[in-house]
Amino acid sequence: MKVAPSILSADFGHLARDVEEICNSGCDLVHVDVMDGHFVPNLTIGPVVVSAVAKAATKPLDIHLMVENNTFFVELFAPLKPEYISFHIEEEKHPHRLIQKIRSYGIKPAIVLNPHTPPESVEFLLKDLDMVLLMSVNPGFGGQSFIDSVLPKAKRLDAMRKQMNPECLIEVDGGVSDKNIVALKDAGVDVVVAGSYVFKHTNRKEAIESLQI
Repeated sequence: MKVAPSILSADFGHLARDVEEICNSGCDLVHVDVMDGHFVPNLTIGPVVVSAVAKAATKPLDIHLMVENNTFFVELFAPLKPEYISFHIEEEKHPHRLIQKIRSYGIKPAIVLNPHTPPESVEFLLKDLDMVLLMSVNPGFGGQSFIDSVLPKAKRLDAMRKQMNPECLIEVDGGVSDKNIVALKDAGVDVVVAGSYVFKHTNRKEAIESLQI
């Protein structure tokens, strides 16, 4: 299991320090939540701050767009060369076009599904994706409780990707901890995003390692 700590739960007064710590503690990716205050009722960070995160990080960035006007934000963050850029299927009218645009920058495209969105919504896009991110909380805020219905959803997506694109990863974001990590792995999940669990833990290295099962 790969672990992508979400900096949404980091101490923004000491952001570079926290990013360096999770990278030194063995995380696989650094998850960056970008919110515009429109698609979700919260506002987070722009390219100036993410550029500072990229400089502090020794692991690849995993940028999760929770925004309207996805193309604008893809163009904004592409110069930082993250490993992944993910966008919400619920907000994009032309997802196939945007997938191609992300890939043209040498970045791996990913699509995000809100808790209510079925995995079948990406059926005809799956072969073009490197990852599908399943939200296990409602997007917009950290520290929420895990929504159990993501487990059967992940299993359905796992069956789909095995047929269409076995290389496509499944990522889950929200309420992840050592209490549900085994169930997530059993459901076919490859990457977990963990914010509060990692950053509020007394030992962040232990927290990360407890999820890398």
